Amino acid sequence: MPSTPNTASVLVVDDEPDLRTLYELTLLREGHAVVAASDLTQAREWLAQQRFDVLISDMRLPDGLGLELLRELTEAQREEKCIVITAYGSAENAVESLKAGAFDYLTKPVDLKQLRSAVTAALQSQRGPLAPGANGGSASGTGNGAAADAPRKPTIAASGAASLRRIVGNSPSVVQIKARIEKVASSMAPVLILGESGTGKELVARAVHDCSHRSAGPFVAVNCGAIPENLIEAEFFGARKGAYTGATADREGYFQAARGGTLFLDEIGDLPLAMQAKLLRVIQERRVRALGGVQEEAVDVRLVSATHRDLTALVQAGNFRQDLFYRLNVIALRTPALRERRDDLPGLVQALLARLCAESGQGVPDVSPRALAWLQSRELPGNVRELENLLQRALALSSGDALEPEDFGEVDSDDEVPTQPDELPGGDATAASMSGPPAEIPADLQTYLDEQERQVLLKALRESDFNRTAAAARLGLNLRQMRYRIQRLGISMPSDDEEPT
Repeated sequence: MPSTPNTASVLVVDDEPDLRTLYELTLLREGHAVVAASDLTQAREWLAQQRFDVLISDMRLPDGLGLELLRELTEAQREEKCIVITAYGSAENAVESLKAGAFDYLTKPVDLKQLRSAVTAALQSQRGPLAPGANGGSASGTGNGAAADAPRKPTIAASGAASLRRIVGNSPSVVQIKARIEKVASSMAPVLILGESGTGKELVARAVHDCSHRSAGPFVAVNCGAIPENLIEAEFFGARKGAYTGATADREGYFQAARGGTLFLDEIGDLPLAMQAKLLRVIQERRVRALGGVQEEAVDVRLVSATHRDLTALVQAGNFRQDLFYRLNVIALRTPALRERRDDLPGLVQALLARLCAESGQGVPDVSPRALAWLQSRELPGNVRELENLLQRALALSSGDALEPEDFGEVDSDDEVPTQPDELPGGDATAASMSGPPAEIPADLQTYLDEQERQVLLKALRESDFNRTAAAARLGLNLRQMRYRIQRLGISMPSDDEEPT
């Protein structure tokens, strides 16, 4: 078979001659240059002689563990991407190898299609995503690791750089998470994103995808808590025609839809226990069986999960499987709360205003020092999501060229508001007392804020005899913005004999 632009030099380490030969022949047919070793000693001799693109090693060898090779390569800062082969059901070894820096793992008996895919993915991650119109050639021109004098660092696709820019802020916690995203994006290890609600966990998940070699593939986001329990298996794994009432045709599940890309499981802590067991099996076997189907099919996805809940506490309470937590928590990322990075708030305000105004077609207003100081004084338990809602409401209520504290609907003109951010007293308790929260904290912040905005719009409409143009002028909006808010908030305009709702 003629070589392809994605050929690589591969070292295969396995003590079983038949399997070693099978792996060699499979990869040779793909155009790769392959050498083999039967134990750690021979593998070390090959590694001393040349560099490889990919190392494939069985976990258990006659003179030690394949994990030893992986750690030696990491300590020597070698560039080989390592794929570890583990015994069936040996979840601990697979997780340990991924935490030690392995690119991927395969489970015995090895599916040859998965072997080929893993090598291709490892090679792509090492050399970086292809630019549009690129011919796919390697940096060295040959694909042979021995020919490359300098280490090759994968480049981040344009989409990855854009995703990192969307994570706004220069505080140490934000800089750290961006650097960690770049580091973990190049492997297949599952990622678990932890953080409070509204801290941008999906933004981080998308950045992991966009910075990886899978950036050209699909990114499928799933809210695990929003799927009815009786439909969850069909939604995840697909269903065959007639599998349940109403299944009139075959349909794909989330795993099939994310093939070649990333599957983002948001609010993984809300997944029912029965589904947790099924998900664990898919992660271990990398195969799914559609509801009503007979045969399993291989799935090629990278899993990224997120939750605002304490999974360790859920495990201890028996509400989350410990083995699933162990498999998902290979690489952990934590999104910081807004109170932990107050210095980023001015930049966040500007970025959010720019996006909100672009969506509604209006100019971006200034934010007065008093308004910024008022925002800095708030506790903002809803984090960036709450900040966005406050700014959205201020845009609807503002009638001037700059946003003022009164535009946020919770400050009267007579209230005392700090004039500069540096005048704010210290401490969360003081900040909370200055913010003037409602008497009762709403159970659903988004619903509460929407209702406040809805009442303001209804009042302006009533006082303008339901003339949308006049009401928009009173609120400092144009007619297009007014129509958008009326539709979004579900305000029905009355006919002559109806009352507005």
